[in-house]
Amino acid sequence: MQNFIELNTENIASEHICCAFSDKKCSDSYQAKKDWLKKEFDNGYVFRRLDERAKVFIEYGPAENAWVPIKAPNYLNVNCFWVSGKYKKNGYGKALLQSAIEDAKEQNRNGLVTVVGTKKFHFMSDTKWLLRQGFEEVERITSGFSLLALRFSDRSEQPKFNASVLSGECPDKEGIVVYYSNRCPFAEFHAKNSLVETAEKRNLPLKVIKLKTMEEAQNAPSPATIFSLFLDGKFMTTDLSVCMDSRFDKVIEKLKR
Repeated sequence: MQNFIELNTENIASEHICCAFSDKKCSDSYQAKKDWLKKEFDNGYVFRRLDERAKVFIEYGPAENAWVPIKAPNYLNVNCFWVSGKYKKNGYGKALLQSAIEDAKEQNRNGLVTVVGTKKFHFMSDTKWLLRQGFEEVERITSGFSLLALRFSDRSEQPKFNASVLSGECPDKEGIVVYYSNRCPFAEFHAKNSLVETAEKRNLPLKVIKLKTMEEAQNAPSPATIFSLFLDGKFMTTDLSVCMDSRFDKVIEKLKR
C-alpha cells in the first residue's frame, strides 16, 4: 500500500511505533509495547502506519484474540487508530480504515468492531467520525463506553461487551485502583511511577494491576485495557494525565461534577 508500511517481526526493531518515540522517560515501556506487538503478530495482529515520523497508524486483529472484554465472533477488532496534527484531513484515516475493511473481507469476517467512549475518551478513536464511516453503536454501558460495529451483513451475530464490565466497578472498593497493559508505551511508566507519588501525597491506598495475558484483559472490569483508573471501586477515567500530581485533583473533580 502506497505511503504505508506494515510492521512485523523482521522490521519492528528498526521501525518506530508512532507513540513516545521522542519521550526518553518512557523508553522502557516503549520497548515493552514493541515486545507485546511481536507476540501478538503471531495471533494475527496488524500494525500499519504512515511511512513518516508521525502518529498516523491503525492497529487491529482477530476479535477472538483481542485484549479487550468483548465477544465478537469472526470480527476484526480495531484497537489504536490515530491520525494527528498536520496529517489530519488528508485522507489517511479513511485509507487506513479501508485497509482494515479489505483485510476483514478477505478473511471472510463479519465486519469490524471497536470500543469507544460515548464522549471523547483518551486513547480511543473518534466516535463521531467512526459513525460517519458506517459504524453503528451496538451496546452502551453506564461507565461511558460504547461498542461500535461495522457489520457486513445484518445476519451477522451482534458483538457485545463481556459481563465483567457491565457494573462499571472493580472488585477493590478503597482508594485508587489502576488496570493497565503494555498495549500503550506510556501506561507502564505513569502507572508505576507518576501515580505512586500522587497517591502517597494524598494518603490514598493504591493498587496497580498489570494485565499480563489476553485472558486477564478479556475479563477486566473496564473495556479500556490500555489504562483505566478506578476510585473507591468506581470507574473514573482513561486519561493517563490523572497519574500526575499536578493533574489528579483537577481531573477527578471535573469527573465528579
